[in-house]
Amino acid sequence: MSHILSPRGNQLMIGVSLLLIGLNLRPILASVGPLLPSIQQDISLSFALASMLTLLPVLAMGTGCFVGFKIAKGLGFANTVTVSLLFLLIATAMRFWVETANALICSALLAGMGIALIQTLMPTLIKQNFADKTPLMMGLYVTAIMGGAALAASSAPFMAADLGWRAGLGHWTWLALAAILLWIVSRKHLALPRHTDKQAEYSFWRYRRSWLLALFFALGTSCYVCVLAWLAPYAIELGYSQTQAGLALGFLTSMEVIAGLVFPWLASKSTDRRAIIALLCLLQLIGFMGFALAPQVSIFLWAALAGLGIGGIFPLSLIVTMDHQQNPLLAGKLTAFVQGIGYSIAAISPWIAGLIRDNFQSFNMAWLLLAALSVIAYLLSRQFNPSGYAQHYRQVMA
Repeated sequence: MSHILSPRGNQLMIGVSLLLIGLNLRPILASVGPLLPSIQQDISLSFALASMLTLLPVLAMGTGCFVGFKIAKGLGFANTVTVSLLFLLIATAMRFWVETANALICSALLAGMGIALIQTLMPTLIKQNFADKTPLMMGLYVTAIMGGAALAASSAPFMAADLGWRAGLGHWTWLALAAILLWIVSRKHLALPRHTDKQAEYSFWRYRRSWLLALFFALGTSCYVCVLAWLAPYAIELGYSQTQAGLALGFLTSMEVIAGLVFPWLASKSTDRRAIIALLCLLQLIGFMGFALAPQVSIFLWAALAGLGIGGIFPLSLIVTMDHQQNPLLAGKLTAFVQGIGYSIAAISPWIAGLIRDNFQSFNMAWLLLAALSVIAYLLSRQFNPSGYAQHYRQVMA
């Protein structure tokens, strides 16, 4: 299949639109942790129940990946993204008026459905519209996702201080509205993939490599969502104020943004990404060990190291997945499979960490568990030798 690129100006508009969409995919998750003590004052929430605010949307992000292409085939890629953004807009706006834990959880679930469909289709849209610039654009897109988390974690406590926690959660509605408006303008310039019968029937379930990629993605994402859910409450338990805890999470996610820019760029220098992944796993390992064993040294130091590791592994896991398929639609389908399995597995990690906190009165065991996952991720990554990618799949030509 040939890659159809828009004129330069239109392509730039498409790129900005996709990045703005990425910016919207995490505030509804990242704004909860720093505000959890305030929420718990108004709404009865144990740590295990509070984990549902992360678990359910992440689980929806996983299961939604399995139906995203089927929906897009009937509704169209562009319309599916539009509807998904509307889901996200409605879910965020609901938080201005939530009065119960169930309502808060329902908003998280609705948001997760919208995020799932967007994340399913985005790799295909990027590969279709940006061709040989795909690694760079994927890095920028994932960086935008983490940038949204950094923005929400850092600023939500300040909004809540003046306007209350509901406003701290709900004001991201305006960001979603901006994304919808720009998307409506730019979508007409999109180069859209074409389904063929062979591609529609092609399944990645039966390949061992698909499951290996999915497990690698799950390990990195487990670290990401656990930190998103629990770093701020952990900092508060260490004696930091709610605002300082939000800044700690914001600092970590800022490090993720830097990593999302730097490490995909470094990895693009070679088709073999393993050395970069090894460094990222090491950074994660040191950061999580620091949280567990020496938080008094500096929570910001450990946040910086863990954030660099998490922020690099997240885009690299998607880039390595897309390396396995040259066809944009097949690369998207493989990425959807990897995200579907990966997010479904990772969804339970905040709940497990919440149970650990409820039973041990400490997050330390949870941090040590994430450190162990970093080691396992490194061991899995040793198998990502690009010279052997072609042998793992029967290639389907467009």
